Amino acid sequence: MFKREETRPVYVGGVQIGGQSSVVIQSMTTTDTRDVKATLAQIEQLADAGCQIVRLAVVNQDAAEKLAEIKKGSPLPIVADIHFDYKLALKALESGVDKIRINPGNIGSKEKTKAVVEACKERGVPIRIGVNSGSVEKRLLEKYGYPSPEAIVESAMNHVEILEDLGFYDIVVSLKSSDVPTMIKTYTLMAEKRNYPLHVGVTEAGTAYAGGIKSAVGIGTVLAMGIGDTIRVSLAADPLEEMKVAKNILKSLNLAATEPVVVACPTCGRTAIDLIGLATRVEEATAKLKKPLKIAVMGCAVNGPGEAREADIGIAGGNGEGLIFKNGEIIRKVKEEELFDELMKEIHEMEGLS
Repeated sequence: MFKREETRPVYVGGVQIGGQSSVVIQSMTTTDTRDVKATLAQIEQLADAGCQIVRLAVVNQDAAEKLAEIKKGSPLPIVADIHFDYKLALKALESGVDKIRINPGNIGSKEKTKAVVEACKERGVPIRIGVNSGSVEKRLLEKYGYPSPEAIVESAMNHVEILEDLGFYDIVVSLKSSDVPTMIKTYTLMAEKRNYPLHVGVTEAGTAYAGGIKSAVGIGTVLAMGIGDTIRVSLAADPLEEMKVAKNILKSLNLAATEPVVVACPTCGRTAIDLIGLATRVEEATAKLKKPLKIAVMGCAVNGPGEAREADIGIAGGNGEGLIFKNGEIIRKVKEEELFDELMKEIHEMEGLS
């Protein structure tokens, strides 16, 4: 386990961000927030896929007024995503949202900011400050010449200090860039400034495939440095794809304490079973299980038995058949067509589901 930076705990509904070793997964709905039925349906899907906090775009008063109904039916804490209009923030808070995403420096006078802060204090609702490379103030772009890590951090600190001056400290900060090296440096710099929990992501990462790789490199690197308390993978894709990437980033860093991990060999000319199909089926079938098992799906007798022995449960394929290993010991040999069912039977017993 990587040594985690110590950060101040912030509570979003019943979910803790910061002050702990686990990393919280977030996503954002793509529905029109005014369509309560469609929005709740997508939130249910995200929750089922492993999302822990969900953010909704609040573009006008009509959307803000629907938040109370959405909040009532949502299985996840709700974050209201608001830009510029402090009245939308106040309405969202009245509707019972669990967190506000707003930049204090962009909502007008100090009195407007103070009104939002006081409402958040009264309800125990945190504020996320979000600065992207595309939202850095003009004066900072002139100062630094481009949206550099230093410019993004200075912009974020300006917003942070507005809240601190008002005695508000339940803050989460995000500092995203679509450029991975910039994003990594930015989070590194911000971690030195304050101990507020950091929301990590690569903004505008791209499509499911390219954006997933980009997010894994950026988010994974930052988390491997012990920085970051919550993540959002931002893809031009169904938000359920964001869940897949986010969960696998955490699994690869051993930060998913309650998720099974499936390892599988890349196949070669020695493989005599349908390893790709089998590994895919196992990964899909175990995606929602809640025990941190290491499951090995190996294709031949060269490296397969050794890898399978290192796993909690696994198979090593042969010529139309395979060995099932459990805790390093061979428990039986089965035909290829029985491998999936027999492996899943063992996994379910280990999960206590049988």
